[in-house]
Amino acid sequence: MTYPIRAFLAGAVLLIFSFSARPAIAQQDTAAAQALMRDLGAEVIEVISDRRTMTDMIRDLRRLFTQNFDTDTIGRFVLGRYWNVATAEQQTEYLGLFREFIVQTYARRFTEYSNEEFVIQSARPEGNQDVMVISRIIRQAGPPVSVDWRIRQRGDRSQIIDVIIEGVSMALTFRDEYRSIIERNGGRIEPLLDALRRQIDQATRGG
Repeated sequence: MTYPIRAFLAGAVLLIFSFSARPAIAQQDTAAAQALMRDLGAEVIEVISDRRTMTDMIRDLRRLFTQNFDTDTIGRFVLGRYWNVATAEQQTEYLGLFREFIVQTYARRFTEYSNEEFVIQSARPEGNQDVMVISRIIRQAGPPVSVDWRIRQRGDRSQIIDVIIEGVSMALTFRDEYRSIIERNGGRIEPLLDALRRQIDQATRGG
């Protein structure tokens, strides 16, 4: 058997294995993503349905979000090309501020849905490494709210990297907002850090 023929057959075998393996991997990722959202959704609903102070709810939701959101990946995506403009010190501070801002934002957003029902409708592979979990929050008063979750699988761990509420991506919304702040200030990162500090301070005082 000549080398070209052997190489062709080897490539064909690899191609067959790659296509036959992908559905199983996708199914595992989809199942893991659904399990993550099923468990997280139940815990979040339990926290916000318990009549406690906002401070207590934020504390418990902070724990859940810190465990289940990949805030570093989200934060770098949101900053976009300006990530490389920031100094190492600014990058570190930004990720810390963004992490707290995400907690405050989502925690307060989801406290609006107390005593509601969280329903997972479906899940599908999204791109090469993500799974989109489609869900709805069934409200006692008013129409249901559609909430889609982009989840990335890394090894045996699944983490949320975006939330799409009623068709609006929170990551893209933050990205546009942050880019606008930076561009209005001559491409400097510090004004964005100042804005995040103020937003977190106001949210904390409000809690």
